[in-house]
This record gives sequence, C-alpha cells and structure tokens, in this order.
Amino acid sequence: MGRRVFSTTESTRLLLLGVLALSVVLAEQEGENLSGLSENPDKAIFAVRENSTTCLMVEFAVKILVPYDVLALNGIDLITEQAYFTLPRTAEIEGICGATESEIHISWKNGAYLLRIYFSKEFRDKGTEVWKISKVQFVYDTSETSHFINAYNPGKHTASTHRLSALVTPAGRSYVCAAQQSFTLISSDHQKGISVSMYDIQLQPFDMASDFMFGEPYKCIMDQRERLEETLPLILGLILGLIIIITLTIYHFHLKLTANQPQLPRDRSMYKNM
Repeated sequence: MGRRVFSTTESTRLLLLGVLALSVVLAEQEGENLSGLSENPDKAIFAVRENSTTCLMVEFAVKILVPYDVLALNGIDLITEQAYFTLPRTAEIEGICGATESEIHISWKNGAYLLRIYFSKEFRDKGTEVWKISKVQFVYDTSETSHFINAYNPGKHTASTHRLSALVTPAGRSYVCAAQQSFTLISSDHQKGISVSMYDIQLQPFDMASDFMFGEPYKCIMDQRERLEETLPLILGLILGLIIIITLTIYHFHLKLTANQPQLPRDRSMYKNM
C-alpha cells in the first residue's frame, strides 16, 4: 500500500484545525474563584465551568505541611524544618471536566505552588456508580522564601499520592464533611512525606445539579459518628428518665395496694389475744 503524502496546504489546514479545536476546548472550560461568597475566611470556593455551566465545584479549607532541609550551624549536617501552608482564597483556578475523569488545578504565588486534585467515576458492585478522589498532587518550590527559609539545595519538587481511592461518593451527589480528611503525598525531594489536610468540605466533580449548585449531600462517616456521639448522651438521658418514671409509678401502685391490706401484728404475744 502506498503512503499518503500531504501537501503543504493540507498540512497547514490540518494544523490550523487542530489548533482551533484545542482553543475551543480550552475556551469551553474555565475556572472561577467564588471564595468571596464564603463567610469563613479560611474556606475557598472554586468552580470549573464548561459551556457556561458548572461541571466541577469544590468548597473547602486546606492545610499543607511540607518538610524541607536546612544546613545546620556546623555547615555539615542537615536539619529538617516544616513549612506550613493554608490554601489562599485568591488562588488561580484551572480544570478539566470529562465524562469519567475530571481534575482541578489550584495555583498561587505566581505558580510557585500548585495543588492538583484528580477525580474519577467508576462502577462498583451491583452496578452502583460512584466517584472518588483518585490522586492528589502538590508542586512546590523551595526557593520561594516566604515559606522556605534557608532551604538547602532549593528547587521545584512534586509530591503525589499513590493508588488513592478516597471520599467515595454515589454519582450525582456531593461529598460533605466537616471533619478533617488527610492525605500523605510522597515528594521527589528525598521521598519526604507531605501532609495535605482538607476540612469543611463540599465537593462534586461530576453531574452537578445546576449551575453553581451542588447535588444532594452525602455526609461522611466521621460527621455521622460525631452526630451520634452528640445525640447519644441525650438518648441515654431520656431512657434513664423513662426508667425512673416507670420505677416511681410501680412503687406508687405498690404503696396503694399494701395500704389496703390488713396489717398483721409484729409482736407474737398479741397472737394470744386473737
């Protein structure tokens, strides 16, 4: 079979069509920062929109703890320090929405820091469709001195989770959790462990109910357990109170019954006169 040879005109046309298609995709999916709508100064709200409709939305507070090396005073040994981050509400947002794969990219400090969260949708047992967080990645630059002070051998590093399946939620619903959810990421900086913690969470990467509107909430087990711990003392108090009332009622009837019965003399000498 002969190989088809494209003319310069055809090649240029194909290239232009490819660039045009790429530009359309990029134009259709855009990130929006809605953090100004949150009354909580620690909580950020970010959305990804496609064709002027919200396709992914996250609302949460994030804390990140990054270990890094500094040179000891003797100029030989290395000491591990900790850099602490909170996700800024002024971050820039990008994202990708797909039928079964979605992701959101959150960057700040002119790209010195980048948090990527990857979502996927799948079928579980009995044909149940769910979505989950499949990967969390954090890119950071230890030459950025507002967080990394006197870092040894500064430069960019990438930390990622491995084989993650977290926050599993039924399709069409949003994941809601006030309790902290923590992830451990392994860094390219000598395999250091990076901690990424999220709390006051509401997430939905697929099947949004409507524009800027989350679907029905799916509450995490930790929140359900905390609610049970809060209500359990009340339930036990009500049960105890009911037991006391029943006991007093039985005792009251017992006194009434015994009061109507003839009293036998306790002194045996009195039996002779009976």
